[in-house]
Amino acid sequence: MSRLFPRTALWSRRLRAALAVLATAVAMCGVVLAATSTPSSAAACNGYVGLTFDDGPTSSTSALLNVLRANGVRATMFNVGQNVQNNRSAAQAQVAAGMWVANHSWNHAHMTSMSQAQMQSDLSQTSSAIQSATGSRPVLFRPPYGETNATLQSVASSLGMRQVIWDVDSQDWNGASVSQIVANASRLQAGQVILMHDGIQNTRDAIPQIMANLTSRNLCPGMISPSTGRAVAPDGTTPPPTTTPPPAGGTCTATATTPNVWGDRYNTSVTVSGASTWTVVVAITAPQQVTTIWNGTATWDSSGTVMTMRSNGSGNTFGFTTMTNGNSSARPQIRSCTSG
Repeated sequence: MSRLFPRTALWSRRLRAALAVLATAVAMCGVVLAATSTPSSAAACNGYVGLTFDDGPTSSTSALLNVLRANGVRATMFNVGQNVQNNRSAAQAQVAAGMWVANHSWNHAHMTSMSQAQMQSDLSQTSSAIQSATGSRPVLFRPPYGETNATLQSVASSLGMRQVIWDVDSQDWNGASVSQIVANASRLQAGQVILMHDGIQNTRDAIPQIMANLTSRNLCPGMISPSTGRAVAPDGTTPPPTTTPPPAGGTCTATATTPNVWGDRYNTSVTVSGASTWTVVVAITAPQQVTTIWNGTATWDSSGTVMTMRSNGSGNTFGFTTMTNGNSSARPQIRSCTSG
């Protein structure tokens, strides 16, 4: 036994060393997986939404990025130019964390009161500061307070940026609680964009629940397309058309596409399947306004934003033209389709 003991001791030491290396490797892999896996990666993405955060970078940007990374979120950061200039490292951290950076003006002024030259200077200075800090020149612009006009949109376009407003307001800027922010975010539909803000604790606390809700509906965080202003897959591909399944007791399905988009208006085409006579309810985002309809008979609710379209014998495809009225990013959402 005395001759075998040294070998046994040596084997034991080697085994302990190997186990230590293995434990270290597993721990390191755990860190990597936690940083790169996403809650949505395990489930199919039937659509994408744009999570956006305004007014950064701030002293809380690092905390926000930590929460986003922990929940597998890539988001769009609408940065204020002077904040970027004063906190270049935070702006760089946004890009390093996989976020998209965008233009939110130089100092969050009311830009519609500016002259065209002042608008041009403001947005150009902001884009240059962002590019200098991050190496990425913005292709998206969000006007402060959502205030815009044709001149501002034209200036943004001349600088290579598409204006993006929002479809859902989280109300985090208005003191909304965590549960209120989560409830507001639960209204997000495929292609839509939500407004949130950097530097708000309740917003950070709401992110895990927001992601849980999105994942339960097979919706994933995506990028905002500079050509359409809608949320698409992170690689820029367009998600499938928005389809609303029939409600309980219904036997039809309505599928909406946007075949034509111009600077001030766009067309929506809706195809109904499963019924020859039907009623489709469609919601429009104010201040957008429908000006023309075809192949159906429409009535409106008292708000003027919910349209009920009924078949009129012209087939199972109807359409309408919507004027953007300053909100070029929103698109109509189908709420229901019922037969008869």
